[in-house]
Amino acid sequence: MNLAGKKILLGVSGGIAVYKSCELLRLLQKKGAEVRVCMTEAATEFVAPLTFASLSKCPVYLKNGAVEARPFQHIDFPRWADLYLVVPATANVIGKFACGIADDPVSLCFMSCTCPRVIAPAMNVAMYNSPAVKRNLEVLRGFESTTVLESPAGELACGEVGQGRLMEPAEIVEWLEANSPECHPGCEASGNHTVRTGTCKNGKYCAPAVPVGKDVPPTQDKTLPGYGKKVLLTAGRTEEAIDPVRYISNRSSGKTAVALASVFYANGFEVEVVAGPMEAAFPGGVKVTRVRSARDMHDAVMERLDQADAVVHCAAVADYRPAHAADAKIKDSRSQLTIELVPNPNILRDCTAARASRTGKEASRSQNAGASRNQNSSPKHQVIVGFALETDHFKEHAAEKLVKSGADALLLNAPVASDSGFGHDCVRYTLVRPGMDVPEMKMGGKVDLAQEIVGFVIDKLRV
Repeated sequence: MNLAGKKILLGVSGGIAVYKSCELLRLLQKKGAEVRVCMTEAATEFVAPLTFASLSKCPVYLKNGAVEARPFQHIDFPRWADLYLVVPATANVIGKFACGIADDPVSLCFMSCTCPRVIAPAMNVAMYNSPAVKRNLEVLRGFESTTVLESPAGELACGEVGQGRLMEPAEIVEWLEANSPECHPGCEASGNHTVRTGTCKNGKYCAPAVPVGKDVPPTQDKTLPGYGKKVLLTAGRTEEAIDPVRYISNRSSGKTAVALASVFYANGFEVEVVAGPMEAAFPGGVKVTRVRSARDMHDAVMERLDQADAVVHCAAVADYRPAHAADAKIKDSRSQLTIELVPNPNILRDCTAARASRTGKEASRSQNAGASRNQNSSPKHQVIVGFALETDHFKEHAAEKLVKSGADALLLNAPVASDSGFGHDCVRYTLVRPGMDVPEMKMGGKVDLAQEIVGFVIDKLRV
């Protein structure tokens, strides 16, 4: 859809994601669209109507009205619009839409709207997965000229992880530009879970169907890019015993690994995690094996390595361990204590070495058998991604570590800011690839970091 000159009615319902609707409005205007806004009473408690009125240069349609308001806004606004966009759509307004209840501006406009409607859900994962919301979304998908956008999996405002996040404003705009919301629900491509394009039997451009929380696990959705693929992740930190009560460890919370597991799973991968101690919790559908020490993690990873299509080493593994752990608690005598340390196994390097050995053996067997060198007979390609946490000389250290590791890529991150890194939702990072200059680091959410890694893995597996 060419947004230039389009008249878009933006329906805003109450939720923490309301602030993103302000950004969406500006992005739509930059594309040349004219935007008007209607709001539920709950939405006004998150962002003042004056904000939207100032941005849109038009009075906002509110339940209590305004001096400038006309008496038939619930008819005039939808009739004026070429598209009705509801962002965010809470469980409450979704239920109203599905059941034909119209007692606030957003639901009134939905009821009287005759133009195409696009809905972007946003709510807690428990609400999103509730039977009532699933049923209501299924009902809306059956409405003519109505599209329900994807609610991505990831970290939510409440700190939980799962589906329910609002699609990012830039992604909504990109979706609108790439697709026509005029497509009817009975088109040839309806019912698919993944983004795609096509043409309806009636010749109209078909809007891609997107994941909307149907009762089909992503790992069983053949249209997702990770279908039939397995990813092995390491997560958390390791603890190296000094005695039965003391240990050497670090500050890793495991949040990045949870974001990775969520995004891989949402893209159809079978996800298995070898996790050391950590605070963050993994979403359902992810298989987790718990370990404590670096050697335990090493053994668990090597045992599962051959079954994985991709391996991402996200855990903060202790480089050293005490040479000897005391059987009993070391008594506090206030005398000087010296602890001899020995290096732990390097899990990342051992994985790339095992891959190289396995690939060489498979290639040798193929040649000995006289197999033709085509895609079907070539050794299975396994993608391996490592992590590098640095606090100084970032690019030099990361480039050196990538070469030594033998990995396909290295995620360089630096938790040096007070509001990023360990325990926070944001981090400075960049993805380092062999033979390429190290890109500048950027500040982003850990889900954004995860999406970049997952995209890289998907592209490598396609080669």
